[in-house]
Amino acid sequence: MSSALGTSDEVAEILRQRLANGLQNIAFFVVPSAVGFLILGDVIVAAIYKTGQFGKSDVTLVWSVLAGSAVGLLASTSGRLYSSAFYALRDTRTPLKFAIVRVALTIALGYLFALPLPRLLGVDRLWGVAGLTFSAGLAGWVEFSLLRRKLHQRIGEVPPQHSRTMRLWAAAIIAALIGYGVKGFLPLLHAQHYASLLAGAIVLPLYAILYLVFCRAMGIVVPSSLQRLLRRG
Repeated sequence: MSSALGTSDEVAEILRQRLANGLQNIAFFVVPSAVGFLILGDVIVAAIYKTGQFGKSDVTLVWSVLAGSAVGLLASTSGRLYSSAFYALRDTRTPLKFAIVRVALTIALGYLFALPLPRLLGVDRLWGVAGLTFSAGLAGWVEFSLLRRKLHQRIGEVPPQHSRTMRLWAAAIIAALIGYGVKGFLPLLHAQHYASLLAGAIVLPLYAILYLVFCRAMGIVVPSSLQRLLRRG
């Protein structure tokens, strides 16, 4: 986000509008990514990695890592936009201070989720890897909340987008559940690598198409960059 010029009120208004537009675009792309990692992560992992010694249990483990990363995906990406707004205000200390908080929390929570927690739950320590991404997601939400609260104090509150965001989540979840159901009719994830590739080629494009269809049905405007790409296609 480039530096904005003008009076304090004008700069604040410009930043609020840019943030609102940027958050809308980020959510449109990141929400289905997070839902895809969570619900269809095994399809993604199997299509990329399932070959040779990389078997079903490995797919499940990597899926859990993706699912853990899905927790903070929206917060982390939105947080980067809020950080850039501080840079536009020529304030580099505030985002640095909150980034240090995020790193400290990631280390502390990462240790807890990766080492003691698997032992307490009596599960294989390998599942602690998923705890690392999950803890990083939680720390990302803390950083995002701090950045948003501090910036809103300086430039005013960015118009809330709760309704639109909830519709995005609904569109993505419904589309992913349909894709998950289709996956159940394809006993391909348990077969050879080429079959897993075929499953990914069926389920993932279906998920993307259904997400766009449901977004349109729910009155969600597709970002202009994607509209231009679709028109060229």
